[in-house]
Formats: sequence, C-alpha cells, structure tokens
Amino acid sequence: MLAYTLMLAATSTGAYASVFVVLFGWDRWLAILVGSVVVLAYSVIGGMWSITLADMVQFLIMTVGLFLLMLPISLSRAGGWAGMGERLDAEFFDVGGTGLQSIITYFVIYTLGLLIGQDIWQRVFTARSPRVAQIGGAAAGVYCILYGAAVALPGIETSDDVYASVAQNLLPVGIGGIALAAAVAAMMSTASGALIAAATVARADIMPMLRGGRTATEVSVADAVDEHHARPVAVQDPGEAEEDVSANRWWVLGLGVVALAVAIQVPDVVAALTIAYDILVGGLLVAILGGLLWRRGTGAGAAWSMVAGTVGTLVTMLVLELRAEEAIAGVYANEPIYVGLALSAVVYVAVSLLTRPTDAAVLDAWRVRARRGAVAAEGAAAAGAATAAGATTR
Repeated sequence: MLAYTLMLAATSTGAYASVFVVLFGWDRWLAILVGSVVVLAYSVIGGMWSITLADMVQFLIMTVGLFLLMLPISLSRAGGWAGMGERLDAEFFDVGGTGLQSIITYFVIYTLGLLIGQDIWQRVFTARSPRVAQIGGAAAGVYCILYGAAVALPGIETSDDVYASVAQNLLPVGIGGIALAAAVAAMMSTASGALIAAATVARADIMPMLRGGRTATEVSVADAVDEHHARPVAVQDPGEAEEDVSANRWWVLGLGVVALAVAIQVPDVVAALTIAYDILVGGLLVAILGGLLWRRGTGAGAAWSMVAGTVGTLVTMLVLELRAEEAIAGVYANEPIYVGLALSAVVYVAVSLLTRPTDAAVLDAWRVRARRGAVAAEGAAAAGAATAAGATTR
C-alpha cells in the first residue's frame, strides 16, 4: 500500500507539473518542485480537513473547466464529430479498439484497485453516515467515467502535455486558464490525498511492525475484542492525540519529499501509474477480499499472499520487459497482474489452511461489529427518510 500511495503521489505530481511546463516553459524538475511546495504546504499544515475542503473547491473547478468549457469548445474547434471523423482513424471511435485483453486488465487494476486503495477508504471514513459514503462512492464512479475524455493534437512529443497544449492553443484566453486550473486541481487533489494515505500507512502500520510493537490493525482488533467482552477500551489522551497529529505532519513532509524525487525520475505518468496499481492489486486484493469473505483465512496467509503477489507481479513484468523489443512494453502487458493474483490466491489458501485458524474471540467481535454497522446504517436511513417525510409534511 505504501508503494502504491507513494507512486500515486509521484505520478499526480508529474501530471500537474506538465501543465506548468507547457504554460510557463519551465524545466520539468522546476515545475515539479514549485507544485510540490504548494501541495505539501496545505497537506502538512491542514491535514485531512484541509484536503477535504480543497477537494470541494477543486471539484467545482474541474467540473466547470472540463465539462462546461474545454470539452464543448474543443469539440467545436475540431469541427464536431464529423470533423474528428475526418482527422482520426476509425479505431479512435471504437469502444473496444484497445482490445478485450487490455480492457479486462484495466478493469482489474483500476476498478478493483480503487476498491482497496487507502486513499479512497480514508475519504469513506470521513463520511457523516454509511448512506453518504455509498452515494458519494457511486457518484464518484460515474464522474470518473465521464472524466475519461481523450484529445488528440499533432506535433506533441509527450502525451502528458496533450491536455495543457489543447487548453493553451485551442481555447480562448481566460477560458484556457480555467481549463488548466481544472487539470491542476484534479492532480493536486489526488497527490495530497495520496500523501496523507502514505503517511498513515507508514506511521500506523509499518513503523510499529519494524519496531516490534502493535500496529494500528492489531490495536483495532484488540479493542474490538475488549468491546465484545465488555472490558474497558483504552481512550487516547488529548495530549497524545496532539503528538500524533504533529508526528503525522512530519511523515507527510518526509514522504512528500520522497514523492517529489520519484516524480522527477519518472517521465511517463501512465506507465508509473500502471506499475503502482499492478503492485496494489497483485499484492493486496486477495488478502483483503479473503479477510472479508473467508472465515478460515489467517493473518499469516494474508501476509504471505501479499509477498507472493507483489513479487510475482514485479518479476513477471521485469521478465517481459527484458524480452520485449519496445520500451516499457512489459509494464503494459496483461500477464503480470494475472500471475500476481494467481500466486497470491494460491498462497493465501495454502498458508491459511496450514496455520491455526483466527482466534474465535476476534471472529465474534468482527461479527458483532458488522451486525452493529448494518443496524446503524438501517437506522440512519430510516432517520433520514423520517426527516425528509417530516419536511415534506411541513
């Protein structure tokens, strides 16, 4: 998860830096440095709350800049669908033009990847109620589909520069600026959320594990068991909570510098993002779904499945890359993610069956929490319906 969130932050940084490259003519490293300073400033100072507020503003800018300005104006300047049909190959308009295998692979790594990404779940956990989380998640999925628009211009060597070049060369002054702001807003929103996610995983899970202490997951499990058995659950002191916030800020800053360095070294955003999602899905999908759906699964099975899936994905990608005639062909290949998922599934089942089952108290606590969550969701929905009915009556 840490590798995925860091790469996500790095690729998002490179994406919004491409706008500065086209707009100001800066060197790529300078564009990355300037943009990173802005993102790090509000992420470190304000944390998740500032990111949430910034996301709301950035969402409005994205919607206005892309759907209300850039898309209709660009389509008009291209001569409408008829004009595009004259300039582009028929394959451009074919929904399955990339091939069935590529479509399946993209579905696996991106759709399933979004279901298990820390950067997504941290937003889910900030929702006021389960119903809000459900509506927000469904709406975001539809919005992502609408956002997946492609534009083609001749004479552009770097594909990452297409969006900024269209905004600068085809759109009127002012409107083009709003469209560019929309692109920067979208990428900054992703980068800041990924940084918070990386810091959370590193500080709450990885460092305690390396030091031999209890990770956040283990603390949560212990609290669940205590709660189930009506034992007192430890409450964090306000002073300790403030220290945690301060420490998290340093983690965000440090990992932000790492992401900045990676962004400078990674020239192809799509290739880097594909690697990140391959690692995420190949290493974590089976373990997470297994933990949710298979009662016989164990922690050891999950841990070894993560290792097997990640190593299998990366090794297959490297082998295909060495055999390929074109650069980064192995990155875009379909086989790595399938090999990673297959190895992860086999190892998860085998190790889980060979190790002791999960403690019964933990499973009981899990069932109680799940049942309580379902009851709470039903209650929230009923309360919302009652409030709406009362407002209608009044």
